[in-house]
Amino acid sequence: MAHLLHLDSSPRGERSISRQLTKEFVAAWQTAFPEDAVTYRDLGHSLIPPVDEPWIAAAFSPPDARSPELNAALKVSDALINELISADHYVLGVPMYNFNVPSNLKAFIDQIVRVGRTFVVNAQGGYDGLLMHKKMLVITTRGGTYPAGTPYAAFDFQEPYLRAIFGMIGINNITFIHADQLASGEDARQQSLAAAKDAIQHLVTTW
Repeated sequence: MAHLLHLDSSPRGERSISRQLTKEFVAAWQTAFPEDAVTYRDLGHSLIPPVDEPWIAAAFSPPDARSPELNAALKVSDALINELISADHYVLGVPMYNFNVPSNLKAFIDQIVRVGRTFVVNAQGGYDGLLMHKKMLVITTRGGTYPAGTPYAAFDFQEPYLRAIFGMIGINNITFIHADQLASGEDARQQSLAAAKDAIQHLVTTW
């Protein structure tokens, strides 16, 4: 039995397209694999606190040297990291904001990228991720389109950032489905959504 962690990061509710698409994937997944466990976390509505000074002091202190106050500063981080560790697969819905990710998703990432828990510094001064053998699906929603090899690709800080930061903690098997051109007229919008939904259904059977 596998464990799927479903994360939404849009602050919108029923009007959120990224939420609709991740929900469609999870529903198809549960139909195909009814024995699998699914955990849901709503990053868009249950906001994650940003990293602060006590968090930094605690994260860079040996566990046996932390005061009760420093341990409390890492409570949210520990819970989020434990959730990541327990899952085998992740599906993450991400709207593009200003060519990158929403601030609430960035706060989540800052809480989970933590030395000694999700990565270590190796002898060469590089990073070794600790969350190995996981798979991640990222479903993005975008007003425009940023194809590789075009001048517009330089504006896409979303996919490169997510690949880099999750790769740093060991999650390198990442699939992206981009529902783009959503602000480019109704025809382009519907074509993009249809393509994204087809990709979702295909991925459920091949992932």
